[in-house]
Amino acid sequence: MTKRKQHVIKHDNIVVFPGAVQTLIREGHMYAENYQYEEAVASFEKAFLYETGDELALSAYAYALYELKAYDKVKNVCEQLFTMGTTLYVEVMELYVTVCMQLKEYHQVESLITTLIEENALPVDQVEKFERLRSLNQEVARNLQKKEDAQRLLEEQEYELSEFSALSPDEQSIRLHRLMDTNVRQLKTALKAIIECPTIHPFVQSLALILLVEQEVSIEITVSKFNETMIVNPINLVLPNQLPQYGEVKKIIENKLEQDPSTLEMVQYLMAKHAIVTYPFEWHPYEADDIAYSYIDFVQSMLGKVQEMNYEIIDFLQMLEKLTELHEV
Repeated sequence: MTKRKQHVIKHDNIVVFPGAVQTLIREGHMYAENYQYEEAVASFEKAFLYETGDELALSAYAYALYELKAYDKVKNVCEQLFTMGTTLYVEVMELYVTVCMQLKEYHQVESLITTLIEENALPVDQVEKFERLRSLNQEVARNLQKKEDAQRLLEEQEYELSEFSALSPDEQSIRLHRLMDTNVRQLKTALKAIIECPTIHPFVQSLALILLVEQEVSIEITVSKFNETMIVNPINLVLPNQLPQYGEVKKIIENKLEQDPSTLEMVQYLMAKHAIVTYPFEWHPYEADDIAYSYIDFVQSMLGKVQEMNYEIIDFLQMLEKLTELHEV
């Protein structure tokens, strides 16, 4: 009797013995049936390194992932099953819709279920279930929108000028930093008022303006500080360290202190801080050369080296230094 040859799989130069993949898949099913979802996922993923899973393995894998709340992965597996033309279409679609709801993709769920029903893509006995899912999706989306609206209202109140002005500059700075990873467009009017308010600390004014610049928000703002006034639109501005005079001063300082890296580091640190305070005006009306050499003199005087200096500019730099120390304001 002739023995049937079994296929040997190689993966990254590792030989996988015949039957090993099927064993892993059987283990995955067994673990899933016994609610051991982490073990099930581990077994399926090992098997899928060597072979593309069939629809039963992939669907069991997807359900195990769902139990572990790995929703992005579940969505990808469901889409893979749709591409394969799964016979478990309704079951996979129900899981897919549920996962999209978990991912807060409510518009996609609404569109998908509507299309399925309108195109008669569902068995008659499943239509009611998907209509219930659509109703649930609409209710969840409405509730979430209400929560987001309420949260936005609270945020807007936090940044209203009357409430914001009552805080110390340090507290104002902390509150603005909280907005770094959020969409500030709905707060642009409040931030404009903060920037334009003459009693707001200049460092805080700059932080508010930088938020709008970073998110390319379009709004006309009148900025006044250091006896200068400028009408700007954040969408047309660059960040403080990208402004022309900053680049000129930085280049002069780097050339001058090429052999003195410790002084260079201190000067660059002060420049970066002060550029925020003066933003968007830079060090006007002083020239780049005068500013650069004054920074070097300023730092060297801090290190105990007495020398002739341009005291008008040094006084200006000392003022900027004090303005960066919000906790002392």
